[in-house]
Amino acid sequence: SKLKVQLKLSISRLRMVQQKDTAIAKQQRRQMAHLLEQGKEESARIRVENIIRSDITTELLEILELYCELLLARIGLLEPKECDPGLEEAIKSIIHAAPRTDVKELQQARQLLVEKYGKDFALEAIENTDGKVAERVVKKLKVEPPDAVLVDLYLKEIAKTYGVEWPRAHSQRQNESDEEDDDDPSGGQVMKSLEEPLTTKELTKATPPRDLGPKSPVSIAPPSPSTDNLSPRVKLPGPPELKPTAKMSGLKKQTPNTQAESGAKAEDADDRGKKGVGGKIPDVDELARRFAALKK
Repeated sequence: SKLKVQLKLSISRLRMVQQKDTAIAKQQRRQMAHLLEQGKEESARIRVENIIRSDITTELLEILELYCELLLARIGLLEPKECDPGLEEAIKSIIHAAPRTDVKELQQARQLLVEKYGKDFALEAIENTDGKVAERVVKKLKVEPPDAVLVDLYLKEIAKTYGVEWPRAHSQRQNESDEEDDDDPSGGQVMKSLEEPLTTKELTKATPPRDLGPKSPVSIAPPSPSTDNLSPRVKLPGPPELKPTAKMSGLKKQTPNTQAESGAKAEDADDRGKKGVGGKIPDVDELARRFAALKK
């Protein structure tokens, strides 16, 4: 349908305008940094309002692009004559904001929506009598001078981005205070003498810090309190309990018997060592008789 084609053209055109405005805003920011560097603060404050207005317009175009993508994705819901409640905000926001932009494709898509849903529907969207137009769209379309705080934030961000010292008065005061500190490091007061170093005995008595040593690589933050749990606590899982198996219990039962048997065997080995290989240990007379018998 014509509306589908026009929505596609509007999306591509909105993206091109946003890219163009972003490139122009970068050039303007560079000029603001040059003015701040030259000390022309009043001129920079006036010109930075154009950058703020350009950023607001870019944000508005981005919102309208999202609404066009939403309508394109739900193009089947646009066939009935009555407006779908889920698309009413997007349609009325486009009808309300399209005349305030320079995108012709979006204005043509708006005209198709007005023809489809009637003049009464379009009048409600233009005047926003029912409040269905998105609040952020209405806020972006307001024409009012920017707040002084917002202007200062813009100038500070531009100066920070391009490496310009601003505000100069603050930087000069800081430099003067640094020079005074360098000239008189003691600040006009007599410096205290250094304390004597601690002895080895005192060092041995000292308590080491608690955070000394390797730290755990895992850190768990406690959960925030809620209505269900006002004082939450972190419970760490402990080591699993090991239950003895049937094989282990059988080994425990056999252990006393095997210990008794090994003790008896050890006693027998000691007795054999005492008695010798053949039984009793022979005395001197018996050994003499054996030698005599061998000589014969």
